[in-house]
Amino acid sequence: MKIPRLLAISDPASRPGPAWRRWCSELEAAGVDGLQVRCKSASDRDLLALATEARSQAKTARTLLVNARFDIALAADADGVHLPASGLPIDRVRGAFARNAHRPLLIGRSTHTADEVRCAREEGADFVLFGPVFETPSKAGLIPARGLEGLKAAIACGLPVLALGGIDASNADQVLACGAWGLAAIRWFENPAAGRHDYSAFRARWEEA
Repeated sequence: MKIPRLLAISDPASRPGPAWRRWCSELEAAGVDGLQVRCKSASDRDLLALATEARSQAKTARTLLVNARFDIALAADADGVHLPASGLPIDRVRGAFARNAHRPLLIGRSTHTADEVRCAREEGADFVLFGPVFETPSKAGLIPARGLEGLKAAIACGLPVLALGGIDASNADQVLACGAWGLAAIRWFENPAAGRHDYSAFRARWEEA
């Protein structure tokens, strides 16, 4: 399964049901090729239902990741897991996948510095999320924005980097110009139908680059 270029991260308040399934379908229709199911407050049952329903809505190739929980990823037939910066060792997760999955699965890692990207590369991550690149409400007062120079330093480490943090149609071109593999966001993908043109334009410019 390929590393996505556009990775939608689910709203923390997401719950299984018609609204969730409709959003997943709209992502599909808008050409968003990756979805990370991330809902720390959800019960195990609800998290599995979110991932399972997301998988059922994917009519074409779309990379489905589950945040942190590789057991849920396996149970939902997801394409991989995305680990927090302080999450489980990648080699242990890779071993669990090898024993229990019928196909290779992707493993990503959240990173905030170039050193963390290098560490993820040495551990065997397939890709990283790096950020926040720009100011974003979810990280206000917690992690300062790394800026485009920080993003360039992360990209120079040699792993596919998906930029995260305050990214939308107004600055996606700047991210692309830095050499990022792709981008990830929560807010930019809240209304996939409204953003379809912007997503398509970004993908077209990436293909040209």
